[in-house]
Amino acid sequence: MSLPPQFLDEIRARVPLSRVIGRKVVWDLRRSNQAKGDWWAPCPFHGEKTASFHVDDQKGFYYCFGCHAKGDALTFLREAEGMGFLEAVELLASEAGLPMPERDPRQVQRADRRTELVEVMEQAVRWFRMQLGMGAAEPARAYLERRGLDEAACERFGIGFAPDQRQGLFNALRSKGIAESLIVEAGLAARPDDGGAPFDRFRGRITFPIRDGRGRCIAFGGRAMDPNARAKYLNSPETPLFDKGRNLYNIGPARAAVAKGKPLVVAEGYMDVIALVRAGFEGAVAPLGTAITEDQLRLMWRISPEPVIALDGDEAGLRAAMRLIDLALPMTGPGQALRFAFLPQGQDPDDLIRARGAGAMAAVLDEARPLVDLLWRRETEGRVFDSPERRAALDKALGEAVAKIPDKDTRDHYHAVLRNLKWELFGNRRRDTAPSRPSREGWQGQGRNARFQPVAPSAPTRASRLSSPDAGEHEAEALVEAMVLAICATHPGLIAAVESRLERLEPRDADRAALIHDLLSGTQSQAGQRALESIMADPHVRAAPAILRPHDGDAAADILANALDRIESRRAAREEIARAEAEIEGLADEGLTWRVAQSARARQQADHPSLADLSDLGEDSDAYRAILEAALKNEIWRKPRR
Repeated sequence: MSLPPQFLDEIRARVPLSRVIGRKVVWDLRRSNQAKGDWWAPCPFHGEKTASFHVDDQKGFYYCFGCHAKGDALTFLREAEGMGFLEAVELLASEAGLPMPERDPRQVQRADRRTELVEVMEQAVRWFRMQLGMGAAEPARAYLERRGLDEAACERFGIGFAPDQRQGLFNALRSKGIAESLIVEAGLAARPDDGGAPFDRFRGRITFPIRDGRGRCIAFGGRAMDPNARAKYLNSPETPLFDKGRNLYNIGPARAAVAKGKPLVVAEGYMDVIALVRAGFEGAVAPLGTAITEDQLRLMWRISPEPVIALDGDEAGLRAAMRLIDLALPMTGPGQALRFAFLPQGQDPDDLIRARGAGAMAAVLDEARPLVDLLWRRETEGRVFDSPERRAALDKALGEAVAKIPDKDTRDHYHAVLRNLKWELFGNRRRDTAPSRPSREGWQGQGRNARFQPVAPSAPTRASRLSSPDAGEHEAEALVEAMVLAICATHPGLIAAVESRLERLEPRDADRAALIHDLLSGTQSQAGQRALESIMADPHVRAAPAILRPHDGDAAADILANALDRIESRRAAREEIARAEAEIEGLADEGLTWRVAQSARARQQADHPSLADLSDLGEDSDAYRAILEAALKNEIWRKPRR
C-alpha cells in the first residue's frame, strides 16, 4: 500500500516521538529539557547505563551516540517493536485520531501526480525569476529596491515577477510539454467560466514562492503592482500540494534557525519575514493570508515551545491577538506557550527595521508578554470595576477562559497570576471605599494605580475605648489571626477555598498584610517572610495540631474555618457597637437596644465551645462580656449632659 506523504507527515506531527519511545525507556530527567522536547535516556537498542540515546520532539528524530541507531517514530516501532510498516502506521494513526486512508491502488497514481505538480511549480519559479530581469519588470525592481531588497535577497527568497499577460506563464509551460491539466491543477492557471483557454492566475505581480518544510515549492504569493488591483496580495488556491491553513511561509529555513538557538518569530506577511530574516531573525515565519489556525499552532510548537507573535502596532494587530487567545488556550500547556510582541503604532517589522535598525526590533521582541497578560488586557482594558457585580463578571470571564486549558498545572499557574493581577487592580480598594475608613491614610498613588500600604494605628486609635478595652483583647485576636496565617502557609491547598475571607482580614501589622498578599498571589516577599517566621516562633502556634500534622488537611480545614468564623464574629461585634454609637442622638430607641444586644450575642458566638481546638489562644471572653454589660448598665446610648 502506498500512503500519501502528507498523511505520514500528519501522524508524525500529531504524535510526539517521546511518547512513542517513552514506553520503552526511562528518561534521564536531569539531562532532559522537557519544555523544549529534548530527551535523553539509555539506548533501548544496546545495553548501557549512560544516557546516550537522544530524542528530539521538534525534529521528530532519535539518535544514539553509542550504537548510532537513528530514525523517526515509524523506524522505532519497526526496529524496537518488530512491527511491519503498515502496522506501525496504523498504531500511530490510532494515537493521532486519524483514520487510515483507503487501501486504493489509485493512491500510487496520486503520489506520482504530486511529484509531477512539484516539478511544474519549480518550472514556474524559474520562469518568474527570469521575468524579473526583463524590461517589463522595471517598476517591480524599483519597488523591491525601495524596500531594500537587492539581487542577492531576491535570489535567496526566489522572488520573481509575473508580467501582465493573460497567458505568459501558461504558454511557457505548455512549450515545455507540460499538460494543461497539470498547470491548472497546480493553481498556476484558471479556466474561465465560459470554458475558454486557461489564463494565468498571477499577472502584473511580484511573486514569492511558498515552500513546505522539505523545501519544495507548493504555492505562490503575489504582490500587485497596480495600486487599483482588487487584492494587494494574492495566494495560490487550495491544491493537492497546498493547504494554506496548514503551512507557514519560510517554514524550512526557520526550523533550521530555531534548532541553532534563534527564536521563532511569527510575523504577518512575506515582506515582514524577509525583513526579519535579513536583519538576523532567521527564525521568522508568517501565516498565508489567513488568521493563525490550530494546525499552524501545532506546526509552530513542533519547531519551538514558545513562539513570539509579532503584531503590527495598530487596531488590526490587536484584534488578531485577541482572536488568537481563544484558539490557543485549549491547546496551551507545558512546552506549548505563546508570547506577544506589539510593535510601535502604525509600524510593521519591515518599517521598524528600516527606520531604526535590528536593535529596535530586538528590543520589541525582548518585551514580548505571555498569553496570560493578553487575556488580562482583553478582559480589563477600558472597563471600570466599581461594583461587586462587575468584579464578579470579571471573575467569571477569566474563570471560563482558564477552564479551557487542559493541563491542570498550567491552569493553577494562570489562576495564581490572575489572582495577583486582581489584587493589584482592586484587591485592597475596599479599604478605600469602606464607610468606617474615610481617610486615605496608608494609600500611595491615585485612582486605579493606588496601592494600600498597611500602617500601624495611631496613638489616639490605640487609646480609644472601643478599639482597646484592654490589651488582652487585641492579643487574643492577633493570636487567632496568626493561627489562620500559619495554617494557610502549612496547608497551601486550603487557600483557594477561603480566598475571599483572607482578603477581608485587616491585620494591624504591615508584615502580616504582606504575608496575606504572598499567600493569595503565590509570591514571596521579605516582609511576608518576616511575618511568617515571627508567627511560627510563637509556642501556641507551633503546638497547634494543624501545624504539627501538616498531612492532616481535613482537620486543618475545620480549624481554619472556625478561626476565620471567630475573627469575623469579633469584627461584626465591633462594627455593630461603632454604628450604634455613631447613631446616638439622645434617648435610646428599641433599634439601638436591639443592635447592642445583637453585638453581645455575636460576641458570645465567637466563644462557642466548638472552637475548642483553638482554646489555647488565651482570650479573656469574661472580660469582654463584662464590658458589654457595663455599657448596657450605664446606658451609653444617652447623650452626655454638659
